[in-house]
Amino acid sequence: MKIITTLVTLCAILFSLCFPAVAQQPTKVPRIGYLTGASLSANSARHEAFRQGLRQLGYVEGKNIVIEWRSAEEKFDRLPTLAADLVRLKVDIIVTGGSSPTRAAKEATATIPIVMAQDSDPVGNQFVASLARPGRNITGLSTLAPELNGKRLELLREIVPKLSRVAVLGTSTSPSSAQIFKEVQVAAEALGVKLQYLDVLSSKDIAIAFQAARKGRADAVLIMVAGRVASSERTQIAERAVKSRLPAIYDRSGFVEQGGLMTYGVNFYELDRRAATYVDKILKGANPADLPVEQPTKFEFIINLKAAKQIDLTIPPNVLVRADRVIK
Repeated sequence: MKIITTLVTLCAILFSLCFPAVAQQPTKVPRIGYLTGASLSANSARHEAFRQGLRQLGYVEGKNIVIEWRSAEEKFDRLPTLAADLVRLKVDIIVTGGSSPTRAAKEATATIPIVMAQDSDPVGNQFVASLARPGRNITGLSTLAPELNGKRLELLREIVPKLSRVAVLGTSTSPSSAQIFKEVQVAAEALGVKLQYLDVLSSKDIAIAFQAARKGRADAVLIMVAGRVASSERTQIAERAVKSRLPAIYDRSGFVEQGGLMTYGVNFYELDRRAATYVDKILKGANPADLPVEQPTKFEFIINLKAAKQIDLTIPPNVLVRADRVIK
């Protein structure tokens, strides 16, 4: 009997010694892939906004979450290889910074959740079945791009009262280009404005487009270029607009920060910060197919008075007072 009691006691001691060892097993640290076509240095502020969003949710890079940053550095043909690399690493989630990275990630995996930090037209680009029910392994945030161009035309009309012709610089190879132009056309008809569409596929097309705008007697320019041109040629586009003495409105703050006249659009830093909430939900078990694509709620109107002065344009006080930020 004493032998049996001793054995039971010994087993109990061994079990109690083993239990803490099990409890102290390290938990798996989530590994996130961030895929972008633009250079990391050029978009460092947006990436920091993503980190900030994670920190607000309790994730600190290098401590309880790992981020695998992958940038094509403006060489967009590298995106498929970079996406495949993230799949090979078996990351838990891939966050994408634009339509081209999302498409590359979509072609690389149908199982790893993909969070779009931004996309102009997720349905039109065939990334999701609908905004309310994405239905696949992709969800995230939309920039509401087509709907905002009407507002941009209205702002051009306010600073150029006799506005009658607007040159539209776009990129026809962008999947959402047709839908965006359709929305611009509807807004232009409502304002009685004629449009001149100019296709910009590469940097060499920029000078040609502005020459055509001048020849077509455009009163202003609406910039809605996409892809590599939008991310790598902002300075050239802004400078060409000033040189052509054409008031121009852009879809993102980066153009105005590089010398452009004004922008009205989504706050892209806020989108990156919000992308972290999708990462958090998915890591906690949510299915991306059931997470609605979020549409933006914060917009920004920025005016560059330096650019206005260069083309001898006076911004009306009632427009200036509505700006969220004025660059002097």
